[in-house]
Amino acid sequence: MALFGSKESKKIATVSVRPTVVRTQNVAKELQSLAQSYSFKVDKLDFNILDVQTYTRLNEENKESEWVLVPDEELYEIDDESALLNPHFQIKQTYEIEIFAPGKDAKLPCPDLKIAVGANASKCKVYLSIAAGSKIEYFSMLESTLRTTINKRKIRAGILIHIFDEMLDDVVSKISAKARIQETLHYQKSETILIAEGFEPTATTDDALILHYENHKEVDENSKVDYASRGFIQGVKQGELLIEYIKPKPGIPGRNCRGEFMQPSEPSITNEVDFKVDESIRVEEDANSIKYIANENGYIALKDNTYVIKSEMDVGEISFKTTGSINSGVDSDVTLNVSETDTFKDAIGTGMSVEVSEIEIDGNVGSNAKVVALKASIGGQTHRTAVVKADKLDINVHKGKAFGKEISITRLEHGEVNGNSVSISQALGGKIIAKEVTLEICASHVTATASKTIEIKKLQGSENTFIIDPLIKKDAQEGLNENQEKIDKLAVEIREIKKEVDAYTYKINEGSAAFMEIKKRLLHYKKTGVKLPTSFVKKYKLFTSMQEHLKEIKEEYQRKKDQHDLYAKKTVTFQDNILDARVINRDRWKGYNEIKFKLIEPPIELVHKPAEGSLDMIFGLVDLGDGEFEIRAMEE
Repeated sequence: MALFGSKESKKIATVSVRPTVVRTQNVAKELQSLAQSYSFKVDKLDFNILDVQTYTRLNEENKESEWVLVPDEELYEIDDESALLNPHFQIKQTYEIEIFAPGKDAKLPCPDLKIAVGANASKCKVYLSIAAGSKIEYFSMLESTLRTTINKRKIRAGILIHIFDEMLDDVVSKISAKARIQETLHYQKSETILIAEGFEPTATTDDALILHYENHKEVDENSKVDYASRGFIQGVKQGELLIEYIKPKPGIPGRNCRGEFMQPSEPSITNEVDFKVDESIRVEEDANSIKYIANENGYIALKDNTYVIKSEMDVGEISFKTTGSINSGVDSDVTLNVSETDTFKDAIGTGMSVEVSEIEIDGNVGSNAKVVALKASIGGQTHRTAVVKADKLDINVHKGKAFGKEISITRLEHGEVNGNSVSISQALGGKIIAKEVTLEICASHVTATASKTIEIKKLQGSENTFIIDPLIKKDAQEGLNENQEKIDKLAVEIREIKKEVDAYTYKINEGSAAFMEIKKRLLHYKKTGVKLPTSFVKKYKLFTSMQEHLKEIKEEYQRKKDQHDLYAKKTVTFQDNILDARVINRDRWKGYNEIKFKLIEPPIELVHKPAEGSLDMIFGLVDLGDGEFEIRAMEE
């Protein structure tokens, strides 16, 4: 039974174990064997270390030499790294111990100290763990008792003692010193302390080929697998690491605290590079790896065992069966040409997603498909559930949703369009939102909303609505909201500062006469050399500080007012824009149509219904004053 142990160690053994002296290299095995012979629990046995002998030998190749006993005073020489890392060097220890079962009256020197000795997986680092709640009461032999107990724990675990453990003396010395100073040393939380350290081997590095371009997309483990995104093309960016070959590297041997030599395995070489690259990919090599890095944007392709970066690709169609979705990014410089023109087929199939720099689609865009690019051209038609986004966008027949800056559509068939400048040759119903809208031919059931201009070249139908709204764009609405928030906040701050200005102004006006009298008397005292009364000086300083504070808050008040006026004028500019906006119809008005202007302040909507057959072409908003506005026909 150990001197430091659990409650089990305090139980009285019911079986008498005769003290037994053995000489062994495996203490744990001897303890287990003796315990079995007595039908005794091994954790109730303890032992004393009578002698420790350390042996070494250096075997020549194919020849074993004799073991040599190392004197205790020469043990420190074994720590030589060159010897310990020699694969032919061997080391072992033999222990002479006395095994016994402590009697019922055995007294534990530190019954409340709970310790354990453990090691990492390689057994190259050995640690002493002291459990939280442990307590040590100091006594004169504490340091040597701690050292002996720790060594016994090490021996049980097959760890060599007096080798690799130069730090142990310092560890037990510090614990003993703390206990001596505090008389009783308490451990509020667990502690783990390094007490032996061998030579940790460095692991062998097998060669590896990492295709970074296939793994650069982040994957959410909680998201559903998108089987449509099969990586038909892999978009890459200039400077991106595409491929990396990790060179094989042999490990560095070590020796653990059991004295065992640890020889790393030979590196496995199974991924040697057998491909080439062209000038679009540069190669950087160092001692550890070979890196293949993109010299330009585009997509990576392997042709004739050579990796290249291309920028253009021609495909017949993009569908689940053929390519899957293609998402190389709008900044990839990839141009895609989709040639399918059959009116009964989709060039961009159902549910497909395409994101490239430029795309030219000769045919149709199918249901729930999404196309994103900087520049896009669609020669067929878009399905009503399709979405197309591009800075510059040309569509033949549009039924879905389109977003962009410059949008040109040959025929709009009840689709939706949102852009900066929108030009439509023929509008057969639909919803349009833009800064400027031009309709060559406007049929019926068209709703066009603009912040600047709506122009109709030829009006063929009715039930159309033409709206001028300065806040159609999200950023304009957000700008107005943010501006109003600042105005409201400044209004509150101005009211609070005004209250403070009024309060200090009143105090100073009320005490002005008294202040002038104090000032006059202080000047008199100064001239006559009389010591200034402390009370007068305090009152004078208090009054001057109030004057300075009033000056500061007046300046702050004016600054806040100026800011408030500036933001208020900014709000007016949102409104002013609407006075320059126009709805223009170059044709005769037919049927029922509406013109609407949406004001910001006051927040009202004005409606004008041009009369059947009217030749009034240009309509704008006129400010009548006193918050009154009117839609009127205007001159060119």
